[in-house]
Amino acid sequence: MMKMSWRGIPQVVVMLLVLLDLFTVTSAAPLNGAVPAKKASATKPLVHWMGYNEAFEKAKKEPKLVFVDLYADWCIPCRVMDANVYSDPTVASLLNSRFYAVKLDADSQDSIMCDGQKNTVQRCYFDVWELHALPAFVLIAPKGMSILTVTDSMSPQELQYMLYQFLEKEKEWISR
Repeated sequence: MMKMSWRGIPQVVVMLLVLLDLFTVTSAAPLNGAVPAKKASATKPLVHWMGYNEAFEKAKKEPKLVFVDLYADWCIPCRVMDANVYSDPTVASLLNSRFYAVKLDADSQDSIMCDGQKNTVQRCYFDVWELHALPAFVLIAPKGMSILTVTDSMSPQELQYMLYQFLEKEKEWISR
């Protein structure tokens, strides 16, 4: 029968705590080989996000499509999108110059108008826009009617391509 010695337990506990500390530091690294955001964007976001109501006030004066990014604090792919896609200078430039960019917490109970109905952001997310996954975004015409929804993570190049596709239909969609 093997005897257990309690003398080495404090050293084992210390080693486990050190390993746990190392694990938490390394686990803060991006998931799936994602490239961390550039230092400049860590201090100031490149996309000039505005409030939902502010975007539609501006759209009344100068019609542009409204790009609504839906996120949740618990959504890790949403954080990856923030760090790697919305921090991309080309994506940010496109969103800032050709769209009104809005960021909404999908779990929010704040009231907004979506497709002519007053609802909480969460109800718009589930019931009006019929979304059930994050990250997601909604493209909305200046008059407030949604045009399309997308749920997926993507690379900066994929989002750029999609934004350019939207701009090809911009004139048609702005009149909605």
